[in-house]
Amino acid sequence: MKRLLLLAALLTTPALAQDTRFLAPLPPAAQETLRKEMLDNLLALNEIITLLASNKVREAGEVAEQRLGQTAMGKNAALPYDARPGPQMPIEMHGLGRDGHAAASAFARAAATGDATKAMAALPRLTGSCVACHALYRTR
Repeated sequence: MKRLLLLAALLTTPALAQDTRFLAPLPPAAQETLRKEMLDNLLALNEIITLLASNKVREAGEVAEQRLGQTAMGKNAALPYDARPGPQMPIEMHGLGRDGHAAASAFARAAATGDATKAMAALPRLTGSCVACHALYRTR
């Protein structure tokens, strides 16, 4: 009974109302590439947070730069065009993605100092760029 009530409550919340995010109509291959990239980004964020919690600030910065930062840009360039999400995204969505890469690099620079306070201050810009894009866009 508890599960049924929880499900009913979830189904009536505004979060599950009509999805009003902008549609980014990507070909199926580009959607799949983007899905895999977003899952990898979640894994990278989890690794970064885990390293920060262990006071491995510099290591967190290295992960951020290599997996999410400007160093990671263009990793889909060798794929066939239909499998490359970036060039097919709405320009504003692509801009949010580039902003996310820049935020990850800014976090990495802050973390490279070894100063946990400085790194933690830069983290919300990184996660905020993810939140902004996911809050505004959908692919289906």
